[in-house]
Amino acid sequence: MARNIALVLSGGGARGFAHIGVIKVLEQSGYNITSVAGTSMGALVGGIHAAGRLHEFEEWVTGLDVMEVLKLTDISLSKKGLVKGTKVIEKLKEIVPDRRIEDLTVPYCAVATDLLRGKERIFTSGSLFDAIRASISIPTFFQPFRIGNDYFVDGGLVNPIPINRVQRREDDMLAVVDVNADLPFVQSEPEEDRITAPGYLRRIMKINARTGKHIPKNKMDEMGLFNLNNRSISIMLNQIAALTLRNYHIDIMVSLSREAYGTYDFYKAAAIIREGERAALAAEGVQPLQ
Repeated sequence: MARNIALVLSGGGARGFAHIGVIKVLEQSGYNITSVAGTSMGALVGGIHAAGRLHEFEEWVTGLDVMEVLKLTDISLSKKGLVKGTKVIEKLKEIVPDRRIEDLTVPYCAVATDLLRGKERIFTSGSLFDAIRASISIPTFFQPFRIGNDYFVDGGLVNPIPINRVQRREDDMLAVVDVNADLPFVQSEPEEDRITAPGYLRRIMKINARTGKHIPKNKMDEMGLFNLNNRSISIMLNQIAALTLRNYHIDIMVSLSREAYGTYDFYKAAAIIREGERAALAAEGVQPLQ
C-alpha cells in the first residue's frame, strides 16, 4: 500500500536537479506524493512534477551540454541582473505547457520574495510558470520578475525550505530535501567523469563553481563582486534553513552537501540527479518496499 508524503524541496541552483533523483527513489520505494512546496529550483522541479511531466523534463536536462546551456542564457546589460530568464522559461513551456496551479493534480505551492514589500509571496493559484519564474530569480543573476506592478526575486531569501507552506493532510508523512546541507562532500564518481566547464564559459559568466564552500583567507582577494554576493546569500540561506529544520518533526530528511556541485552547474544534470538518488537511498526514514 502506498505511503503518503507531503514533499518540501529547497532551493540550491543546479543542485536542485537532485530533487529529480529523490522523487524517483521515493516513488519507486512506494511513497505517494500528495502535495509539494518548493523554493527556487525546488519550485521549478516541484511544479513540473505536479504537472506530471518530470520524466520529460529529466530527459531534456540530462541531454544539455555546456553550449546548449549557454544558448539558454539570455545575457543582459541591465543593472537589474545578468540573465533575463525568458529563453529558459519559453523552452520549459515547450516541454510542459503552462497551466493554472489550481488545475494541477497534485497541490502545489511556490515561494518567492516580494522585492518592493520585502515579504514572502505564496503562489498557490495562477500561472504555473509565473510562479516558477518568480521563485527562481536569484538576485544579481536573474533579473527580478515582474507581475503587474510587483517585482519578485528568489524565495530562498525569506523561506529557503518552505515546510510551513506544504498542504499536509493528517495522515501525510513529511519529507524534506535540502540540497544546501552543511555536510562534507564525499565524491562518489571518478573526477574524470565529472564534467568541467571550459574556461571560456567561466570567463563569460564569472561564476565560482562552488559558491557555498568555505573561502580560505588567502583566497579572499580573488573573490569578485558576483561571488562575494553569492557567498553572502548562501550564508544567510543556510542560517534560515537551519532554524526552520529545528522547528519541525521530519519523517524523511534527504540532504545533499552544498559542496557537491556548483550553483550554476546546469550542464551536469545527469550527475546531480544520480547524486540525488544516492542521497535518497541513504536517507534516514526512507524504507523501500520489500
